[in-house]
Amino acid sequence: MIDSRAVVASSARLQEDVTIGPFAVIGDDVEIGRGSRVDAHAVINGPTVIGADNHIYSFASIGGDPQDKKYKGEQTRLVIGDRNTIREGCTLNRGTVQENGVTTIGNDNWIMAYAHIAHDCRVGDNTIFANNATLAGHVHIGDYAILGGFTGVHQFCRIGAHVLTSVLSYVTKDIPAYVTVSGRPAEPRGVNVEGLKRRGFSTAQIRNIREAYRVVFRQALKLDEAIAVLEELVPDQPEVGPFLASLRDGTRGLAR
Repeated sequence: MIDSRAVVASSARLQEDVTIGPFAVIGDDVEIGRGSRVDAHAVINGPTVIGADNHIYSFASIGGDPQDKKYKGEQTRLVIGDRNTIREGCTLNRGTVQENGVTTIGNDNWIMAYAHIAHDCRVGDNTIFANNATLAGHVHIGDYAILGGFTGVHQFCRIGAHVLTSVLSYVTKDIPAYVTVSGRPAEPRGVNVEGLKRRGFSTAQIRNIREAYRVVFRQALKLDEAIAVLEELVPDQPEVGPFLASLRDGTRGLAR
């Protein structure tokens, strides 16, 4: 199912039911899993591993060299999971040896047109990147996070699970799980209640998450003091656990 006008390197490894459109270019050391589709004019460079049932749309550039001046041609990778949608004009770069040499994208992500995922980023599962959302290098994105259109994320930031950023947000610090942010720089605006409802969180669980949010963002506590309070809640309120973990794991300082 490879169009005769496509260019596929001899070292590329494609499952039999992969579809490659006209004028697509599949480079050396590219592996594409079963049921995946690459549309016309898309370019995939290696080393890149792409799982099953992905759809890569026209003019996407996948597995390109990292946009990092320290990169000197080292052998690094991009690894993409299963059932991802990567729309037109997206750019996803390989990793650098300054971290662990790999950029990773999980499963079931919806990455809309012209989004950019830079070197050494780690993207979880079930995320949504609206048009032109942009990650600098070494950014971590948790499961079910939604980045609004034209969101920009500074390098080394961590965005927790179920976070929602509004359009034109500029993220310069870490955003803990469950939080909605907006602004330039992005500031917390509350809990992503609607998103949690859609994902099956109960009324009681959402209430507990909102109370945990107030401990951190409304009680004028130092961060270590707020963490101590949340640690006492987690045994009876496990849904607070991801919020607490994302506070502990931050590297850029907390957006407050």
